[in-house]
Amino acid sequence: MGTGVPASEQTSCAKGDPQVYCPEDTGGTEAVQATDCESPEDNQSQNEPGYSSREDTGQLMASYEGKAKGYQVPPFGWRICLAHEFTEKRKPFNANDVSLSNLIKHLGMGLRYLQWWYRKTQVEKKTPFIDLINCVPLRQIYGCPLGGIGGGTITRGWRGQFCRWQLNPGMYQHQTVIADQFTVCLRRKGHTVYQQVLSMERPSVLRSWNWGLCGYFAFYHALYPRAWTVYQLPGQNVTLTCRQITPILPHDYQDSSLPVAIFVWDVENEGDEAVDVSIMFSMRNGLGGEDDAPGGLWNEPFCLERDGATVQGLLLHHPTLPNPYTMAVAARLMADTTVTHITAFDPDSTGQQVWQDLLQDGQLDSPAGRSPTSQKGEGIAGAVCATGKLPPRGRRSLEFSLAWDMPRIMFGAKGQVHYRRYTRFFGPDGDAAPTLSHYALCRYTDWEEKISAWQSPVLDDRSLPAWYKSALFNELYFLADGGTVWLEVPEASLPEELVGSMHQLHPILREYGRFGYLEGQEYRMYNTYDVHFYASFALIMLWPKLELSLQYDMALATLREDLTQRRYLMSGIMAPVKRRNVIPHDIGDPDDEPWLRVNAYVVHDTADWKDLNLKFVLQVYRDYYLTGDQSFLRDMWPVCLVRDVCAVASMPGAVMESEMKFDKDQDGLIENGGYADQTYDGWVTTGPSVTPEPVSLTSAYCGGLWLAAVAVMVRMAALCGAPDVQDKFSSILSRGQEAYERLLWNGRYYNYDCSSQPQSFSIMSDQCAGQWFLRASGLGEGDSEVFPTHHVVRALQTIFEFNVQAFAGGAMGAVNGMQPHGVPDRSSVQSDEVWVGVVYGLAATMIQEGLTWEGFRTAEGCYRTVWERLGLAFQTPEAYCQQRVYRSLAYMRPLSIWAMQLALQQQQHKKASGPKAKQGTGLSMGPKLGPKETMANPSPE
Repeated sequence: MGTGVPASEQTSCAKGDPQVYCPEDTGGTEAVQATDCESPEDNQSQNEPGYSSREDTGQLMASYEGKAKGYQVPPFGWRICLAHEFTEKRKPFNANDVSLSNLIKHLGMGLRYLQWWYRKTQVEKKTPFIDLINCVPLRQIYGCPLGGIGGGTITRGWRGQFCRWQLNPGMYQHQTVIADQFTVCLRRKGHTVYQQVLSMERPSVLRSWNWGLCGYFAFYHALYPRAWTVYQLPGQNVTLTCRQITPILPHDYQDSSLPVAIFVWDVENEGDEAVDVSIMFSMRNGLGGEDDAPGGLWNEPFCLERDGATVQGLLLHHPTLPNPYTMAVAARLMADTTVTHITAFDPDSTGQQVWQDLLQDGQLDSPAGRSPTSQKGEGIAGAVCATGKLPPRGRRSLEFSLAWDMPRIMFGAKGQVHYRRYTRFFGPDGDAAPTLSHYALCRYTDWEEKISAWQSPVLDDRSLPAWYKSALFNELYFLADGGTVWLEVPEASLPEELVGSMHQLHPILREYGRFGYLEGQEYRMYNTYDVHFYASFALIMLWPKLELSLQYDMALATLREDLTQRRYLMSGIMAPVKRRNVIPHDIGDPDDEPWLRVNAYVVHDTADWKDLNLKFVLQVYRDYYLTGDQSFLRDMWPVCLVRDVCAVASMPGAVMESEMKFDKDQDGLIENGGYADQTYDGWVTTGPSVTPEPVSLTSAYCGGLWLAAVAVMVRMAALCGAPDVQDKFSSILSRGQEAYERLLWNGRYYNYDCSSQPQSFSIMSDQCAGQWFLRASGLGEGDSEVFPTHHVVRALQTIFEFNVQAFAGGAMGAVNGMQPHGVPDRSSVQSDEVWVGVVYGLAATMIQEGLTWEGFRTAEGCYRTVWERLGLAFQTPEAYCQQRVYRSLAYMRPLSIWAMQLALQQQQHKKASGPKAKQGTGLSMGPKLGPKETMANPSPE
């Protein structure tokens, strides 16, 4: 291999390989406290609130043979040995997984999709917003993403690889870049004794480097937005702990937007001999794909000294249009640290020059000046090295940063230029990478203090199970890594005719910007509203101003129309893209021009969907309740209102008027349309029977959302001083409640719908969604009760008995639909799936209704399945079946786990007897905040 290191000091490791050098005194596997291991709360009685039984299998850490625990690695999070292999290999859902009966039902849709897919890919040369032909393959490798909200993200895998890239807005490249590595060099008495790439890869390029790290002596620990990787270096008496930090800071609207990450390497010398340690951070300019092929890339060193702190590193300039950017790899220069660099090397060569340069003296040559510009088809990379002395039994830190500056972006249509949020603070000129690096290296300790203050109340609460603490924070990855954009809003882009009607529209969008995140990394639509309904709890609790901004954007889109005709794939009908006074399905495709052209979704004409308008009304009131923002409520009230009682003459009535036309028999309940006209877009509600009299054909899901929205309208009318509106909706509510109970309640649960079809008796796990939102909004009980409490509790108990316990041994969460005789409902392609985000919402509902143990047990099945069994960490899918398949990796809806946290906080708030601060469940009550604002802002600012 030509490493220049004695063979006895090189590691090329496979378990049980006699050629591997391993310390003689490793002993047995060292126990570590993590989600896989026993913790104090596991000794509680199962009757105690918050208890969740779990197997102490330690599967993810079973391969770990080291003794090192790492430097200040927290006890809770997702922990895995780098040598772990997931045995279960699932595949993406495709047509082969559809039953014959369902295949026949969707044959027309399938043929229309193939025609549409061919036109999109072969004629328009675009990427389909949902590509069922080329699903993202299973890669059980992902870890915490790097980068704040809306500036692009780079995912670093749990084995250390840089492997998932979202620099161009909303568009993902799943590619491991081999040259992007950390390498350690140890020197004793002036000689290099150990030099190793901290990677288990064995690539065909850079072959002069010492690859093949022994993964049995290293582990990864994730607690987003931080992660730790611990390396026990065999035979060296040295332990490395790499701490990865990203500025995801609740209620912070500046630093949370920064496209930066910090890597702090804590090096511990457990021996009696001093050692010089060097960490080299190498990075390719670009990804090595078609964006790099034309050439024109170049690197240059930089040094920035400001406020007594000096940062040195490399700038990697990537001027490829339409979204040029500069990457900065840097290290902090301190009194006892040396920072060196190599400006350019060929990442597709053997890498001999770089390796020998580091091997010679633990430093790099640091040539002056910029590199030559890369030629067509030629790659270019660079590296930065930090070196310091480590005394016997001592510890020291080496600090690196990674920043990327892509200030101006264009979406796929290349029609408009947008500026990212962070340009407000660091400028739009594309020269901010050095300043970003310096700022991050100087501020990261403050960030960590804020992260600890936010997370500690949850982590320190012994009533909460360990898996929940991991899930709550790690599922937040999607807020940054959901193809997320956070954009500045030009003043000229806001319609003048609406600015006057919505008084806070202009201030909110101008001050806090425009926020968008994808339905999923494979379902490429921004702010898909029927799914955001579930995910929005994370946003309203942690960045409430972004939730309000999104709501204003939805209100604007609701009052617009696009009458362009197009064919919808499920029905084959021609209909407009967007009708006025209807909530859009989504705000657009990043491969087109989102916000300008909405409704990228072409499967159904969602103008007739029954849930979108209702979810807007419910979210408006919940957002008001949790923020106490009366201006927001006043602005949204006319958008929710019906035309004949509209309080604002300049604005037409909107969403509830559009919804009321679905109550065809005037019984106070809306009717479904005989197709999949809601978020379950493959699960049909049976159409009306052929009878001389009108028949109310409602469903538990949509009927429940309708009644909840009507109840909210009653409450908002009272707050807005509209007694006529209050009376109108009170009358509707009274009639609707009677019809809902009469048509759907069967004594144990609410039927899926009220038709005579066999699947109508299916037990739907999401049947209480309306009640869930009412309770989250301080309603749904006592004087504001909509659904009889004893019915709700009985339905939840039935769901737990059938959909949870009778499905997969109670270990996989709640199946969407279960027949009353204990067999999953396979009448549709979605009824026998588990939707992770729905399960978290169901668990929150159970907690709200006092079924806390059942709620935790239900949600635990999803976490264990996704994160520990299927290897889908940091890519939680929308759905999985009991066997074989998953669907739509890295999906928005599982952010609903924050509804569980809200339910716990509200539960504790009820028990609180006074305004004193309480410990546990993350609730922080202060004298300046009322109960609503307190529950929406669980972390100190």
